[in-house]
Amino acid sequence: MNPKEEFKKINPRLVERYSKLDESEEFWAYLYKPIRPSIRINTLKGELNEIKNLLEEKFELEEIPWTKGEGFFIKRYDVNFGELIEYSLGLIIPQEASSMIPPVVLDPQPGEFILDMAAAPGSKTTQIAQYMENKGCIIANDAKRDRANILIANLNRAGVLIAKVTVRDGAYFGRYENTFDRVLLDAPCSSVGMIRKNFKFAKTWSVGKVYYHSKLQKRLILAAYKALKPGGVMVYSTCTVDPVENEEVVDFLLQKTDAKLEKIKLPLKKTPPVLEWEGKKYSEEVAKTVRIHPQDNDTEAFYIAKIVKPK
Repeated sequence: MNPKEEFKKINPRLVERYSKLDESEEFWAYLYKPIRPSIRINTLKGELNEIKNLLEEKFELEEIPWTKGEGFFIKRYDVNFGELIEYSLGLIIPQEASSMIPPVVLDPQPGEFILDMAAAPGSKTTQIAQYMENKGCIIANDAKRDRANILIANLNRAGVLIAKVTVRDGAYFGRYENTFDRVLLDAPCSSVGMIRKNFKFAKTWSVGKVYYHSKLQKRLILAAYKALKPGGVMVYSTCTVDPVENEEVVDFLLQKTDAKLEKIKLPLKKTPPVLEWEGKKYSEEVAKTVRIHPQDNDTEAFYIAKIVKPK
């Protein structure tokens, strides 16, 4: 069985486009491979070591190196989180390992005012609240009411006390200029990284969706940056590999504003950022962002940029 050939049967245009991005057979092999289950221990509900000891009676755990000691791979694939009492009580949050990177890079502090612009279903929001020790305020926004209801349920289960849930187009927050200490924009995207969870993302992918999302992402990133305080930190992230949704969006922000990029230093393997795609050249500054392909760390594909607003 050749994974690349299997993907050609599902969506040949997907293979055609991303073979230009990553020529390795590993890319398609890992994209075809099931995702490793991973969880985050929720210290808002208990002591990390006590919860870890409970889990180790049921599972073999492997610490995720880029978290702050609370993220773990579970070394088996047949986990039904809904049946675990630890999940029902909010002691653990099922969360894909690379999805834990943006809040780590954001590095929120207790007492800060944070905007999570596209928050549902809320795993990153709960991680932010955990790092803030439930002190401060998070505006957890989503554009869709049904997704916001899921967000509320997950925040409640996790014991998050500092979040105000709003249902707005994310660009709405651009009117609150220089307001938030930190902003997370985990942007809606074409979700190539999520193919490892469900092949429907491969079947429904199209170049049209890529360009639709890029236009939306550019609108959101400008509003997010406007809402950020001088001296504040913003993280832009997606769970896709397309440069039009990743490097091009960050390059667009650099061209339109005084935004600066900071290098991200975490113990993970990376693929070099794309500085030229489809005849477009991006700023050399974009090399400071992080591009993760599925084979790099055996995770979802992900993209993360750390952006600062000068004082």
